[in-house]
Amino acid sequence: MENKSKELKVAIKAALEAGKILEKYFETEIIKEIKEDTSITTLADKESEDIIKKIILEVFPDHSIMGEETGMTENESDYIWYIDPLDGTRNFSNGIPFFAVSIALTHQNEIKVGVIYNPTTDSLFYTEKGKGAYWNHHKMHVSKDNAKRCIVTVASGTKPLDTKLRRNLMHDLPGNVVSSVRDFGATAVDLAYVARGNTEADIKFGLHIYDFAAGILLVQEAGGKVTTTEGKPWKLPETSFIASNGVFHDALVEEVKKQKEKLNIS
Repeated sequence: MENKSKELKVAIKAALEAGKILEKYFETEIIKEIKEDTSITTLADKESEDIIKKIILEVFPDHSIMGEETGMTENESDYIWYIDPLDGTRNFSNGIPFFAVSIALTHQNEIKVGVIYNPTTDSLFYTEKGKGAYWNHHKMHVSKDNAKRCIVTVASGTKPLDTKLRRNLMHDLPGNVVSSVRDFGATAVDLAYVARGNTEADIKFGLHIYDFAAGILLVQEAGGKVTTTEGKPWKLPETSFIASNGVFHDALVEEVKKQKEKLNIS
């Protein structure tokens, strides 16, 4: 990408530095801590977030930051950075190389910059509003494959109705609507793969903004489609969505509606 903004350059620098910390701890005997919502955190999560915040605030001291580990650093700014210092902590802490650093910048609830970095594959995904989506400096485009040739990822937060909906879709989507369904355990990477054309769609329910903000912009800038699970235009702070290559998006929306009716979810 030519003419990267200062904001994007800082996000890339922060993601790469955080990636060094994750590499240092990956496949070591790192201690896992269970948070109140039953998710996992580690020393790697905390150190990664610390270095990201330090790098951002050195250049943009007036910006606000929402981090998974430390919550909101409020500077009463219209600019908010959303940081997941280690998306896929459960994978990471079990030696599974499917995780990433995810950093996004929003301005008045519009995503402006997104960076996702998986240090184990040295895969750097980055985007800026209106400038396209890139993987290791190669411009990305979503896949053109249809439902018969696709991979769809599905995941949810921990609320009971969200998890029931996810389980129903994991069971009923294959064969009935699409050819293959997965849950890789790392939302940021799921979305980056839709943007790169490795997979065709990603369905998510009840996540946090720092999980998906960077990835959603990647999909949009790579030519994909993002809507609410009802098929309406998606915008922050909505935390459930369908992101796809657009080829069979409407069929996914209809299937989600059908599963919600089965579970009496309004």
